Amino acid sequence: MTRSVIDPITRIEGHLRVEMEVTNGKVSDAWVSGGCFRGMEMVVENRTPEDAAQIVQRICGVCPVSHAHSSTIAAEHAYGIKISNNARIIRNILEGAQFLHSHILWFYNLAALDYVNPLNALKANAADAYDLAQAAGTSMNSDFVALQERLSNFADNGQLSIFSGNWFDAEDGTGYKLPPELDLICTAHYLEALQMQAKASQVSAIIGGKMPHVMTLIPGGTAFVPTDQKLDDLKYLVDEIYNWVEATMIPDTLAIAPYYIDALNWGKGCGRYVAWGVFENESMELADRYLPMGVIDDKLNLSDVKEELITEYMGHSWYKGEETYTSPYFVTEPEYTEYDVNDRYTWVKCPAYDGKPYEAGGLSRVLAAYKRNVPFIVEQVDGLLEALGAPGQIGVAQSTLGRTAVRQIETLYIAGLMKDWVAELCEAVKSGDSDYFREPSTITGSGTGFWEAPRGALYHSEEVKDGKITGYQIIIPTTWNLAPKNANGESGPMEQALIGNPVGDIEKPINALRTVHSFDPCTACAVHITEPATGKSFETVTSPWGVK
Repeated sequence: MTRSVIDPITRIEGHLRVEMEVTNGKVSDAWVSGGCFRGMEMVVENRTPEDAAQIVQRICGVCPVSHAHSSTIAAEHAYGIKISNNARIIRNILEGAQFLHSHILWFYNLAALDYVNPLNALKANAADAYDLAQAAGTSMNSDFVALQERLSNFADNGQLSIFSGNWFDAEDGTGYKLPPELDLICTAHYLEALQMQAKASQVSAIIGGKMPHVMTLIPGGTAFVPTDQKLDDLKYLVDEIYNWVEATMIPDTLAIAPYYIDALNWGKGCGRYVAWGVFENESMELADRYLPMGVIDDKLNLSDVKEELITEYMGHSWYKGEETYTSPYFVTEPEYTEYDVNDRYTWVKCPAYDGKPYEAGGLSRVLAAYKRNVPFIVEQVDGLLEALGAPGQIGVAQSTLGRTAVRQIETLYIAGLMKDWVAELCEAVKSGDSDYFREPSTITGSGTGFWEAPRGALYHSEEVKDGKITGYQIIIPTTWNLAPKNANGESGPMEQALIGNPVGDIEKPINALRTVHSFDPCTACAVHITEPATGKSFETVTSPWGVK
């Protein structure tokens, strides 16, 4: 048996363990374990829905707006509130800014280093890099010569700074395939992305008062009232972000993809998808959102969500009992036993839709929008498929490379919508519309907030009596994706996506890492691999600073 332990894998937030069994160079089984119990449902009990919208943001520092938003929608359904048009627009801008921050951060600063080797950029010819960038249609805002000097200084002093602790030498140095010039271009955009995701957070801070954990998103609407100066700031930032995203993200994706085209052949997962929809249109209907709701089965057929089909199974998670609960339910009883892949091995519950595992995330949203014929999404996805050499074959998006690539389409779509929403808000203010907040008609009721975080379908449900929460439930995107095996022994979406991944380096399974990052899990992770045919043992511990 060969076991490889890497702890932690960088570029993921939180605590995640992935254990894989490898047979004949491919993953034959996998177990995904979330290593952190939060219990936020228990924290908000006996508090007001207004308090809950602030507290649940603390689940995450990357997608706090989405948690506040979903919680607020649940409260508004319980209270019988329909928010104003101004509040709808402002919330869309606030949510859109967070999505742009997260998507830019994920693609360049979290996932890209599975494909891009900044050290290889030292071999590049800067002039050729400019020519390649022009041919690829991607931006050339950075000084490639100056960047090479900075990289050289990192390498010469033995400290690689932000590029430390990665697997650039995986598979005897053949795991990374880009030419030096493309590595140089993408490394430049990595550094630019650090600035652009910060600008997206500035938009959130203007509207939300600060970021992370905004203060103005409240049940009943918004506490943000735009001024001329703030609208001017929003327009400047949104235009700047759009211009960078439009010039950079999809061109970079198309430039990188041909070198890793084999990643279209693995990483599919369960092949079923949930998206609750995000960004409200004037109708406030889930199926009419700018990114609409959709449940997609394994034949890629689309249907509307039915809440009563959402369940969670406890039998392989560290909670009491082996029940399967139907949403909405309000039971959270943690009980840690031990890590045992044949019994209980994760803090993540096992959500299902109609009794089956479903994937959440950018791929799910794009597929739902594609199936509902959202014009921009259809046009861009069809163009991507053609560029990947698979015109009209939407099924190829069900892969590690497909999951990674389509999220850039969503990023550009949202960046364009942000320009529209800022213009819409300007017109509303100009017309004298000053309706931003509405009082509740009751303080007793129940409601569910179907929404999306950048990583996928987000569900908050609550019961309220006399203004106090008596029950609360949350199903976050990563819960869907990191679900353990269900009662029938069927693996969760990420576990299924890992099965079949080629493993060319048992000590640095780079393809498995690419698949994990394609889901953008909100966790930090340790990866464990077993190969029953051998008896070797290998272990390494890495940190972001390269310490071993």
